[in-house]
Amino acid sequence: MSKHTFTVDRSALLKRAILDSFLKLNPRSMVRNPVMFVVEVGMAITLFLTFFPNAVEKGDWRYNAIITFILLVTLLFANFAEAMAEGRGKAQADSMKKTRRDTQAKRLSGDKVTTVSAGDLKKDDVVLVEAGDIIPNDGEIVEGLAMVDESAITGESAPVMKEAGGDFSSVTGGTKVVSDSLKIRITATPGESFLDQMIRLVEGAKRQKTPNEIALTLVLVSLTMIFLIVVVTLAPAAAFAKVAIPVSTLIALLVCLIPTTIGGLLSAIGIAGMDRVTKFNVIAMSGKAVEACGDVNTMILDKTGTITFGNRMAAEFVPVGGESEENAARFAVISSLFDDTPEGRSVLELGKKCGIALNQDDYAGAKTVEFSSSTRMSGLDLPNGTKIRKGASDAVTAFVKQAGGTVPEDLTAEVERISKLGGTPLVVCADTRVMGVIYLKDTVKPGLVERFARLRKIGIKTVMCTGDNPLTAATIAKEAGVDDFIAECKPEDKIDVIKREQAQGKLVAMSGDGTNDAPALAQADVGLAMNSGTQSAKEAANMVDLDSDPTKIIEVVEIGKQLLITRGALTTFSIANDVAKYFAILPAVFTLAIPNMELLNIMRLASPHSAIISALIFNAVIIPLLIPIAMRGVRFKPMSADRMLLRNMTLFGLGGIAAPFIGIKLIDLLVGPLMHALGMG
Repeated sequence: MSKHTFTVDRSALLKRAILDSFLKLNPRSMVRNPVMFVVEVGMAITLFLTFFPNAVEKGDWRYNAIITFILLVTLLFANFAEAMAEGRGKAQADSMKKTRRDTQAKRLSGDKVTTVSAGDLKKDDVVLVEAGDIIPNDGEIVEGLAMVDESAITGESAPVMKEAGGDFSSVTGGTKVVSDSLKIRITATPGESFLDQMIRLVEGAKRQKTPNEIALTLVLVSLTMIFLIVVVTLAPAAAFAKVAIPVSTLIALLVCLIPTTIGGLLSAIGIAGMDRVTKFNVIAMSGKAVEACGDVNTMILDKTGTITFGNRMAAEFVPVGGESEENAARFAVISSLFDDTPEGRSVLELGKKCGIALNQDDYAGAKTVEFSSSTRMSGLDLPNGTKIRKGASDAVTAFVKQAGGTVPEDLTAEVERISKLGGTPLVVCADTRVMGVIYLKDTVKPGLVERFARLRKIGIKTVMCTGDNPLTAATIAKEAGVDDFIAECKPEDKIDVIKREQAQGKLVAMSGDGTNDAPALAQADVGLAMNSGTQSAKEAANMVDLDSDPTKIIEVVEIGKQLLITRGALTTFSIANDVAKYFAILPAVFTLAIPNMELLNIMRLASPHSAIISALIFNAVIIPLLIPIAMRGVRFKPMSADRMLLRNMTLFGLGGIAAPFIGIKLIDLLVGPLMHALGMG
């Protein structure tokens, strides 16, 4: 399936991100990120001490200036991470806004047509959209039938048929009518169209924090307060030990200990996660919807169109009356040579797999017998007089008997067997002989078994809903590999299963497109509506798939999982970093006044000043090094929650502990001699 791609000038994106990095230094912007705001306050104090080094104590303006510069770089790196994540969205949003501003609409008032800007349209206005016109806003077709090019939002090049009434009457602003004309009643209030929602979604600067993100921010603030208390108590402890610790050193130590790494990357992770959903052609009504995908425990899936293709396809040739399978297959293929229906084409495909590939040219003299509701049969009359038919069992058996033939005893049993399995039996005959039965069944989409297995690995239960009888439902469920199924399912049954799962503390996701799906979509924690579906379904859901692919709910859930995993992994790395930096540099700070502390200075850092500067540099540099992971996301592998936790603790926890010891030591080897040369050792 093709996707709508949006190209961005990388150099322009980089320049914009660098500029935004400085603009975000505004305290009113920084205060939204409490951890980095503490860093900015610290930088302001060290900047003051740079110009007035003796205002609090006798200090070295050069040392204060170095700390101020590194803190500034730390803030810029953190802002750059967020600006890069927002940059693509802002560029895309600007393009969308321009499209909205430039679109004109032909508003109808009786027979009078008035040209107005799309932004001036109100809900319930009726507009005329002719071939070549852009649909100005979301709406419902009230009159007309036309082909609509939706590639602007879906990336699909083939236009789709839209008409008044039914499930294909909904249209989206920004799409283009390519034939005929439509009268459309606007259903979106100003500022609430899909285009507006996409603009809000991709504009990272206006993105609201999700509940999970808010909770994590509170944890980071708590850790910051704890480390602030630790650093403040160091001052009297140092005075008691007769160790002089400059204010700028205490600030630098605080910045090294608070979770600046995750504090600088937290917004970027969330924005990048939502951007991945947008690139996947899904509109999320809020960041909460994307995040909820990561916590989903149960997934409700319709059978037809989601798990199966919806078209009944030939699955087997069943011989009867002692005929060979090859003979039954051959006559089935002959009967379908000129049948252009999906079922007819599937018979030819199955025939090829069985080694029977016939040429239409060889049967050019045959007379085609079209299917009709009266005969319920189709087929060919060959030039030699042989009449080949396929169709409903009773119709074909009546045809054979009328020609003087007999019906094989095993035919009824095979027809009943296929019917009980939920399939459609098509009986094939040649004159007076019944050759066999074509087993048509709703085919499971390829690859779904593996995908459901992946969901099972991460603890997600799949439930298939179908209107089929229990035997058919059980057969499809087993073939697809779903965990459970609901046969003879009614709309209220979907709501009942969602409520039942939610009562057990589980989060439920489902996809749908019809009006009858709207209540269940509203009840589900994650409701994915199809863009081709009804307006009520889209209004009830909290996500809309512009490609109208019901199976996409599986990928959307995995994107949500990846978002949460990335946030958890980098949080683990950040906190492990803080602990490691504490033990790496604190002994070096006290070693001059307390020689015995040298035993704990396992890093053998050159001096207290060198230790602080090296730790600050490492603290700043680690943020841009982690930006690619924050933007791309931690690689997602289906596994249980316990295994995932163990993997993150091992990889990112131990990595977070080891990295500062290695990084700070390497930086100290370069910084130590420079500090000594400047007389600051």
